[in-house]
Amino acid sequence: MVHFAHAAPGETAFLTFRLHGTIPAATARELKADLGEARAAGLDHRRAQKSFFARFDAVLDRMPIGQCYFESEQMADALAGEIMMLEETGFVVHGFAILPNHAHLVLHLPAGSRLSFAPAIDLLHQRTEQLCRRLVRPRLPPEAPFWQVGWFDYPVADAAELGRILAYVGGQARQAGLAQRFQQWPYFFNYQGAINK
Repeated sequence: MVHFAHAAPGETAFLTFRLHGTIPAATARELKADLGEARAAGLDHRRAQKSFFARFDAVLDRMPIGQCYFESEQMADALAGEIMMLEETGFVVHGFAILPNHAHLVLHLPAGSRLSFAPAIDLLHQRTEQLCRRLVRPRLPPEAPFWQVGWFDYPVADAAELGRILAYVGGQARQAGLAQRFQQWPYFFNYQGAINK
């Protein structure tokens, strides 16, 4: 997964981040190799990213390995609260979904902002890790990683694509066959605001 290093104020991004060790190493290598091959074959960058994401997210939904800490309501609450705190820093949270081992987030950074995506997501990771470690102690040793380093990101092109992504995020828990509570607050939030480009 790559950091959204070049996102600028005025842009909207769809991000997915996951708990550490939730995709088998061999599968991760295969996904990255397939993405590299698609790019080398000249497949449009956005189409290659979408194809990669579909397979990547399907693996996470199957939950083949790793922790599922966000099955805990306390931990899901902690993550939801930190996501909503991004609004207080200047981001617009268009929507999010919290699943047992990963989360989807649609963020807009208004034009003229001095903020940027990467430091905000790094801080979100740090703050939620601190909160959640207190809740899972002593099951998670201090040296054990909590979040997987990095995240998947995808720039949202326009209002139509934003609508499609929010619909995807909104239906993710149901599609993954999760309990009704994962389709409700604090696990899912969808603001049908317009994208500001």
